[in-house]
Amino acid sequence: MSKPTFRQRFQYWFDNFMSRGTGAMLAGLFVLSALIILAAAALVKLTNTAPNNESFLEVAWMSLLRTLDSGTMGGDTGSPFFLVMMLIVTFGGVFVVSALIGIINNGLEDKMEQLRKGRSVVLENDHTLILGWNPQIFTVISELILANESRKSGAVIVVLAEQDKVEMEDAINERIPETKNTRVICRSGSPIDLSDLEIASPHTARSIIILSEGADPDTHVIKSVLAITNNPNRREEPYHIVTQIHDPKNMDVVKMLGAKDNVQAILTTDLIARVVAQTSRQSGLSIVYTELMNFGGDEIYFKQEPNLSGRTFGEALLAFETSTLMGLRKADGTITLNPPMDTRIQSGDQIFAIAEDDDKIQLSNLPRIPLDESLILQNGKASKPKPERGLILGWNRSGATIIRELDNYVAKGSQLTIVSHIYDLEKQMRQGNKKIVNQKLTVLEGDIRDRALLEKLQVTEYDHVIVLAYSHLEAQEADAITLVTLLHLRDIAEKDETPFSIISEMLDLRNRELAEAAKVDDFIVSEHLISLMLAQLSENADLLGVFNDIFDPEGAEVYLKPIGDYVSTGQPINFYTVTEAARRRGETAIGYRLMSESHNAEKAYGVHTNPKKSEKVTFTSQDKLILISEG
Repeated sequence: MSKPTFRQRFQYWFDNFMSRGTGAMLAGLFVLSALIILAAAALVKLTNTAPNNESFLEVAWMSLLRTLDSGTMGGDTGSPFFLVMMLIVTFGGVFVVSALIGIINNGLEDKMEQLRKGRSVVLENDHTLILGWNPQIFTVISELILANESRKSGAVIVVLAEQDKVEMEDAINERIPETKNTRVICRSGSPIDLSDLEIASPHTARSIIILSEGADPDTHVIKSVLAITNNPNRREEPYHIVTQIHDPKNMDVVKMLGAKDNVQAILTTDLIARVVAQTSRQSGLSIVYTELMNFGGDEIYFKQEPNLSGRTFGEALLAFETSTLMGLRKADGTITLNPPMDTRIQSGDQIFAIAEDDDKIQLSNLPRIPLDESLILQNGKASKPKPERGLILGWNRSGATIIRELDNYVAKGSQLTIVSHIYDLEKQMRQGNKKIVNQKLTVLEGDIRDRALLEKLQVTEYDHVIVLAYSHLEAQEADAITLVTLLHLRDIAEKDETPFSIISEMLDLRNRELAEAAKVDDFIVSEHLISLMLAQLSENADLLGVFNDIFDPEGAEVYLKPIGDYVSTGQPINFYTVTEAARRRGETAIGYRLMSESHNAEKAYGVHTNPKKSEKVTFTSQDKLILISEG
C-alpha cells in the first residue's frame, strides 16, 4: 500500500476537524482570521509602508476593522503595497464573515431542530412521568390537571414517547386547550432505552404511569418497568409505578420486577369484564364507577379520625354531613369495604370516604341525627333469583371473562347466547369456559349489524343485551359497528313493551356522545375507565386496595337497588334516613340514581354520589339506591 500524500493527510485531518461541529468551525475561522490579520500587519510593518508609521498593534487593529467591515478601507491612503495588503485583508474578512454567518445560521438551525425533536434533559422534581403514547393519554392528563388544581405552586407532567415532540404537543393542545396550573412537557424517546429514559428524569418523579402500546403491549410494559427498576442510575427510594397488563400470565412478572418498588398493575381485561358483567345486570354501575374514579367531583380519601375511636362503623356512617364512608383500613393495612356494622374503630385505624377534598371529611357533631323513622321500611324478604336470558353481540378478549363473571351472579338454568363474526368461536368457547355451571351457552355466527338477524334472534325475549366492540379492528371501525347495532336494538326495543337492558362497550370516548342518540341504558368506555384508574393510583397508591375490593366478586361490591325497598317513595326524605335504612340491613349507602335524569349527560346520567345528608329528595319507585353490599 502506497504512503498517503500530504494532500490526503490534510484532507483527512480537515474532514475530522469539520465533523466536530459548529464549535470547531468557529474556532477554525477565528484562527484563520487571526493569521490573515497578523500576517498583513507583519508585512506592512516589515516593509515600513504604514501611512503614519503606526505600530504593529495599531496596524493589526486597522486590519481587524477591515476584516469586520469591508467599507472601512474606502478612506485608506498610503503606499500601493499598504493599499494592496488592506484590500487582501478586506477580501479575507468578506470570506470570514460570510462563513461565520453561515456557520451560526446552521448552528442555530441544528439547535432548533434538536429542541424540536425533544432531546434535551428535563430538569424537574416531583413531577408525574407518563411513558408511552396511546389514546388514553388525553384522559390521564386531563384527570391529572384536575388533581393538581389544589397545588398552589403548580405541577408538571412529563411525557416521553416514540412520537414527534411537536406532534405530541399539538395533539395535547388540541384535546386539552386549558392546562390550568399544570405544565405539560413532551420529550421524544423510547421508554425502554436507558439513555432516552434519562431525558425524562425518572429518578426525581413522584409517580410514573406506563401506557401500553404496540402489537405486544405487555412486553412493552415489562421492558419499561425493567428499564426503571433495574436502572444503573436508579435512586434508593422506591419508585411508584402505575401501569396496565392484558394477559394475567404477565402479572407475576411485573410483581417480580417491582419487588423493591411500588409497582401497581391493573389487569385490564379482567377489570373491564367484571364491569361489563355487573353493569349488564344493573344499569348505571359504570357511571357510578366513573364518578368514583374521576377527579371532576368527589373522590375517595383516607383519614384517621381519633374522635371515632371506640365507636362502631355503623355509628360512624351517620357522623358526617358532607362526606360518605365506604369502609375501614385497619392499622395493619387491611382494606375492608362495608365492614360489619358492629365493627369497632380502633386507634390507628383509618376511614376512607367519598368527599370533595380530604379536609372536608369532618364530623358533623349534631346533637341529634334528623331521622324520619316513619319512612324507613322493614327488611323485606329477598326474592329467589330466577334464571336469566342474556345475549352478547360482538366479541373481544374480554368475552370469556365476562361469561365467567356472569356465571357468578346468575341463577342456575340461565341461558347466554353469543353472536359474532369471529370464525370458530364456539370451539374457543368450549376450551376457555370449562367451569361454567349456571349458564347454557349457545354460539352463533353472523353480522350483528344485520337487522334481519336481530329480529330472528328475538332480542326482546332477552333480559339484557351486551354489545362488545371488536378489539381486532381499528377503534373507529369497531365503534361504527357498535353504533349501527345499537340503533337497531333501540328501534326494536321501542316497538316492544317488554323491557330489556342494552349495555354497550365503546373504544373511543368521543363516540359515546354519538351513541346517546340510541338511548342505550349504559356505556362502558373501557380505555376511559382504565385511564381514570391509572390517574387515581398515580396520585394515591393506597386506593389500589379499595379498587381491588370493589371489583372482586368475593365480598362487598357496589349495587344499584330499588330505593322503594328501603324507604317510602313519593315523599321528601333526607339521606340520613336513607343511610339508616341501608345500615339496618348491613349495607352502606353512598348515593342514588334518579331515573328521570338517566339520559342527561350534564347531570351524570342521574348518578348522585356523596349527597349532602340533610338535603331532602323526593324519590320515585323507579329510582335506585347506590350501595356497598355483600349481594
